[in-house]
Amino acid sequence: MAGAATSAIKSVLTRHLHASPGSKKIVGVFYKANEYAALNPNFVGCVEGAIGIRDWLESQGHQYIVTDDKEGPNSELEKHIPDLHVLITTPFHPAYVTAERIKKAKNLQLLLTAGIGSDHIDLPAAAAAGLTVAEVTGSNVVSVAEDELMRILILVRNFLPGYHQAISGEWNVAAIAHRAYDLEGKTVGTVGAGRIGKLLLQRLKPFNCNLLYHDRLKMDPELENQIGAKFEEDLDAMLPKCDIIVINTPLTDKTRGLFDKDRIAKCKKGVLIVNNARGAIMDTQAVADACSSGHVAGYSGDVWFPQPAPKDHPWRYMPNHAMTPHISGTTIDAQLRYAAGTKDMLERYFKGEEFPPQNYIVKEGKLASQYQ
Repeated sequence: MAGAATSAIKSVLTRHLHASPGSKKIVGVFYKANEYAALNPNFVGCVEGAIGIRDWLESQGHQYIVTDDKEGPNSELEKHIPDLHVLITTPFHPAYVTAERIKKAKNLQLLLTAGIGSDHIDLPAAAAAGLTVAEVTGSNVVSVAEDELMRILILVRNFLPGYHQAISGEWNVAAIAHRAYDLEGKTVGTVGAGRIGKLLLQRLKPFNCNLLYHDRLKMDPELENQIGAKFEEDLDAMLPKCDIIVINTPLTDKTRGLFDKDRIAKCKKGVLIVNNARGAIMDTQAVADACSSGHVAGYSGDVWFPQPAPKDHPWRYMPNHAMTPHISGTTIDAQLRYAAGTKDMLERYFKGEEFPPQNYIVKEGKLASQYQ
């Protein structure tokens, strides 16, 4: 009897792992490209490009609906929640998949993230419902690490005031130079040293910086030695040592609001912060206040909360920022990689095959280790 009960529980947990026979309703939520869609044939990560899988899906008899309209009870996405089988979302224009939406989605079997980072999904609710959540692990790590390096240099060299002078017809070298520095010799600490964090540290090595990292796992000693980075077990002990702090940790219950007023106060006065991880890791108002007071000398990133950021978001108006919309991981090269990865997982799903193990975020009721 106990064996039968265990088997029944297992069947509930695994019932959505693979496709049942027949035509599927697949919904994709991406940002709209409008007039820019036609400017590059490889621009596949938008509504118009539909990550390049429309013809393939429809030729197999599946229904594929793509929209950018994702918020509220009257949105296009909401209309399709009750009968969709697969939902494809993206961190760059996140469709927030709440427990309420999961409850309404009676036919939902699979949640795919075209990119990296599935925190816009209520993962415990997805696990409880027996859903599979997967993303295209590794698809845009180079893109994000390169962007982080660019943002570090933009802040350290005080680039933006010079750019604004150039376009406004001004010329005041002193107004730029009084807070422009070399990157060489500075201490850079990354909070999180996963795939992106490691790539950033590798790219920083030629700049002759003092490199630190805080992570739940220590790096392989050989790689650590090769990069020349020092492990800091205590985050609060690392922060005052850093001239530049880069956020590279996933958004979880533990990291949400991690950088609040008190933790920012532990950073060195005049610190520069780069955050391409997730906006909600930071206390929004605490960051704005620290930039206004000068405790944080510069803040740059492409992640906000919520997204798209409202017009009155405090980070739009705080001094010494170099913010952009969420762009770092959606370069054309990255789009082609996560589009191919999404198609590969859909093919496996239709055939009843397993995904690459590193792609699973929720499987058989369990969350991936980085989200636990």
